[in-house]
Amino acid sequence: MNKSIGTSKWIYGIVTLLLLLSGSVAQSQTGADKPVLTTVADIPMPGPAVRFDYQSLDVEHGRLYISHMNANQLVVFDTQKREVVANLDGFSRVHGVIAVPEIGRAYASATGEHEVAVVDMATLKTIATAGPINYPDGLAYSPAAKRVFVSDEHGGVDAVIDAVTNKLIANIPLGGGAGNTVYDAGSGHILVAVHGVNEIVSIDPAAMKIVGRYKLPGIENPHGIALDEADRLAFIAGEENHSLGVFDLRAMKLLSVHPVGDDPDVLAFDPGLKRLYVSAESGTVTVLQEARHDLTLIGQFNMPRAHTVSVDPRTHLVYFPLENVQGHPLLRIMQPASELR
Repeated sequence: MNKSIGTSKWIYGIVTLLLLLSGSVAQSQTGADKPVLTTVADIPMPGPAVRFDYQSLDVEHGRLYISHMNANQLVVFDTQKREVVANLDGFSRVHGVIAVPEIGRAYASATGEHEVAVVDMATLKTIATAGPINYPDGLAYSPAAKRVFVSDEHGGVDAVIDAVTNKLIANIPLGGGAGNTVYDAGSGHILVAVHGVNEIVSIDPAAMKIVGRYKLPGIENPHGIALDEADRLAFIAGEENHSLGVFDLRAMKLLSVHPVGDDPDVLAFDPGLKRLYVSAESGTVTVLQEARHDLTLIGQFNMPRAHTVSVDPRTHLVYFPLENVQGHPLLRIMQPASELR
């Protein structure tokens, strides 16, 4: 390596680290003078400094549900008051969470108990559990079928829960490990990323059967999924080869593949700004702009354990639960830098 280039990279890395530790700005790797996101607030979180996992935003009521996985807790955060309104115990190894305000329920994957907990959103009490499910992870709700679909990551199926009776009613074999499960309002189908076979499958929620299987060349172990409903696109992360695919939901084919941080996990899409946030187990957050059915890189930055992200489509604020900042968990709220809006 050229000595001057190596020295410059070393200096830039030190400067970036100092900025991140200050919590004031997230720097773009495309240029030190172009921040990607700036910090709005750091909110102390309850519980020990251990791993968080999925989040689900109830936009209607301004509540963010956050799974504090290794604390066995479900945190309920008021996005308007910017305060924790509840910290619910009894969610063993909680992974996935989804808020369904139209039926007043939130569902959380209590993976340690091999079941899904059903929470009344008004009382914040657990009113039922459904299982057994080997390793419940991601969750999706089909409003027409009134069913919850659950990624059984280790069981190789998508489990189905009747949202009326709160009973497990089916297991749909996938042919591989279940990555994330999402509901596509455009087709009315459930989409599941499938590990091993590197496919995305489409499920008819009424029939509870797979109606299509689609290869994802260049994506290894697809996991996280986010949708651009308006432009009929799915964004699919390959956790094995730090890749991000753009998938056409009309033609049902992969359009392009982009590099992201090592071991990408949770994705969040802002439909107003057409901006995709890809958080990775490595702590790398990649920010991409969607246009003309493809993505362009805005920038990347690193925050330790920033592997889960959510975005508020009304305010464009971005939420990162961080497990350990100076010995304590916190929720970092960030916003797009002004020059990028």
